[in-house]
Amino acid sequence: MLLINRTGRGVSQKERPPKVTTTKIRIVIRSFDHPFLENHFGGLPPYTRKIGLPESRVLYTVLRSPHIDKKSREQFEMEIKKKFLIIKTEKHELRKKFFRLKRRATRRT
Repeated sequence: MLLINRTGRGVSQKERPPKVTTTKIRIVIRSFDHPFLENHFGGLPPYTRKIGLPESRVLYTVLRSPHIDKKSREQFEMEIKKKFLIIKTEKHELRKKFFRLKRRATRRT
């Protein structure tokens, strides 16, 4: 079978380079600690895209005293930071990279 390339010359199918199939690993990471997210992404490969997702904040108000002093209250907040990672990889490397990411995520720092 003869294919025509951009220059107009015919190229046989055997001379064509093999098509590299890439896949994407998509990961959503949630954290309650903002420095953890920033420090944890330092060693990612350069072909990784980081996309920031909306952060959520929950505010709890608690009375300090169970009996009187309604004006005396205390507030606690919980912030949830989220990032979306897209890692491009070749199909035959997919399993290796997934286990490397999984091992990294479970390691204590």
